Amino acid sequence: MNRSRRLRTSLACAAAATVLLPLAACSSGGSSSGGSQAGGAFTFWDPYPQYDSSSVWEQTVKACGNTAGVEVKRTAMDTGDIANKTLLAAQQGNSPDIVLVDNPVVSTLAQAGVLTTTADLGLETDRIQQNILDAGTVDGKSYGVPIGANTLALYYNADVLTAAGVDPAGVKDWASLTAALEKVKAAGKKGITFSGIKTEEGSFQFLPWFWGAGADLKKLDSPQAVAALSLWKDWLDKGYAPKSVITNTQTTAWQEFDTGDFAFVENGTWQLANAAKAKFRTGVITLPAQNGGAAPAPTGGEFVTVPVQKDDSRYTASQKIVNCLISQENLLNTDATLSYVAPVQAVQQQQAASNAELTPWVAAVGAARGRTSGGLGTDYPVVSEQMWTAVQSALSGARSPQDALAAAQKAAAAKSGH
Repeated sequence: MNRSRRLRTSLACAAAATVLLPLAACSSGGSSSGGSQAGGAFTFWDPYPQYDSSSVWEQTVKACGNTAGVEVKRTAMDTGDIANKTLLAAQQGNSPDIVLVDNPVVSTLAQAGVLTTTADLGLETDRIQQNILDAGTVDGKSYGVPIGANTLALYYNADVLTAAGVDPAGVKDWASLTAALEKVKAAGKKGITFSGIKTEEGSFQFLPWFWGAGADLKKLDSPQAVAALSLWKDWLDKGYAPKSVITNTQTTAWQEFDTGDFAFVENGTWQLANAAKAKFRTGVITLPAQNGGAAPAPTGGEFVTVPVQKDDSRYTASQKIVNCLISQENLLNTDATLSYVAPVQAVQQQQAASNAELTPWVAAVGAARGRTSGGLGTDYPVVSEQMWTAVQSALSGARSPQDALAAAQKAAAAKSGH
């Protein structure tokens, strides 16, 4: 295959199409400059500026380089920068050897011809959960492997629920959750908070309710989609959720929950440490689907990808580094190093056995779904933007849920073809 020609012809379009997807799932921080291959060093980019040279993550990366017999030069940058810098590096012919990218970005880089496939590298993916691997799959080919996964669930304040006479184990569907919120409000406390902000975070948090109703991202105005948005709007109208959800990020939603006044908050694995420090008893349940069972929440987390190189002899060491990073031992530690659930079922069971708090998160990851899966690929950012716009319009009262989603579908179809 002529990857070089495909790369040259695709990069300009990909750069224009790239929409950055910052999530609290990947902690942000200061960024450091990227770099090209220096001497014999293997360049390794990741979106973890919060982990310095003394961190367990840095030590893991260096150790995997040693296993491959090479020196690894790691560069950390903000998750919002890494996609465009990877595209630019490919255009300039100095791609890093390995890049960790937020999973929705994989399809953009893959369709630009920037990435090798797992088949090209001889990487085994059979043991990785298919629903997690799907986030990095385009046209039946996988372009990287997940280093771990996180997703969303409902944290609850056990003290608030006890005082309101609510058993969290009884929250099984939308009706039972709404009934619980009604009891909490009657007891003088606040029901639920979440992030409905006009960014990818808003879409990320709305998706479990959207998918939990049986809606499809290719039809934003379906009756199922209207039911999901109507649920959120109804909660605001009845005072079960605060108006602040319209501007809440996932971080500010957690800060509201941390006051101790709320019964529930929708948030992710990355808040486990904060939950342990809360001044009240906390617990976690999976997000309920409309008619019961676990709602599919979106998968968060990064994929380890290997960009196309002029010198294909470099792939041998890259393969060894990737295989080291996704070894059973290193995946087992991702809950400690990166606050992730492993993407391999056998390792998930080990994580849950050593830390019971991860049990509901393992279940949530098992039910999760890739945002770009289902054939959306690089159209996802377009659809997502229209979805979060509809959420904002409905929650603010500017339009009814049905009208807001109808407008979203019309705009998404015009821009993406879906």
